[in-house]
Amino acid sequence: MDERLKQIAENFDNMKIGLDDPFSFSCNKCGKCCINRDDILLSPLDLYRMSKKLNITPNEFVTQYGEAYIGDSSRMVIVRLKPQGSIKRCPLLKDRKCSVHDAKPTVCAMYPIGRAFRMDSKNSSSNTISTENIEYIFNGAHCGNAEIHTVREWFDSFGIPIKDEFFVEWQKTTTELHDIIVMAEKNFKKESTMNTIWSVIYAAMYMKYDTNKEFMPQFLANREEMLKILSMIPEFYLRRKKHVR
Repeated sequence: MDERLKQIAENFDNMKIGLDDPFSFSCNKCGKCCINRDDILLSPLDLYRMSKKLNITPNEFVTQYGEAYIGDSSRMVIVRLKPQGSIKRCPLLKDRKCSVHDAKPTVCAMYPIGRAFRMDSKNSSSNTISTENIEYIFNGAHCGNAEIHTVREWFDSFGIPIKDEFFVEWQKTTTELHDIIVMAEKNFKKESTMNTIWSVIYAAMYMKYDTNKEFMPQFLANREEMLKILSMIPEFYLRRKKHVR
């Protein structure tokens, strides 16, 4: 786990903040929060919005600005902005300004606020994920002349919905995919087989979008088609194993 994310996980309760709790922050556009960063992970919606902004395909965006890899613990396909040089500068930072400001990744737009679902290890079903159990944290950043905001007002200023349908559906999807992938890795020992599975996930979740069409219907359709295929893999393997015996 990235050190920054590990620190947040270990101090989550101390960093928690309510929707209407005040926090102090002011951006002076110095660009410091855009360097020393290798943790800007992109959701499919982030990738779609930035690709649309730059008038390129999601595949072209990842080729030019990002990279995809398999998470060590999540075993999920992860897409992130690829840091540049020794200072790990965001590849979208131009003259200390974000070149996709009005379409920047959600984690950047929310900064210094973060959000997450805390899953019970004994009950990690995707059915427990809803807008009602989203929790928020304040990262404690101090920039420029301090201004007072609330989480609700801050999100509203960047057009981020409190009841964020995509955020919920994406978390449900990654939870389901994790279970499928873990089971598949136990059953399929060939690296080529797992690479095929990850390729299917990557293409469906991140690449298969027409930026001239609305995002959410495409996402839901892609997910339904992908999960239908992937959820059959472990069952297919077990049936085949039984038949061979």
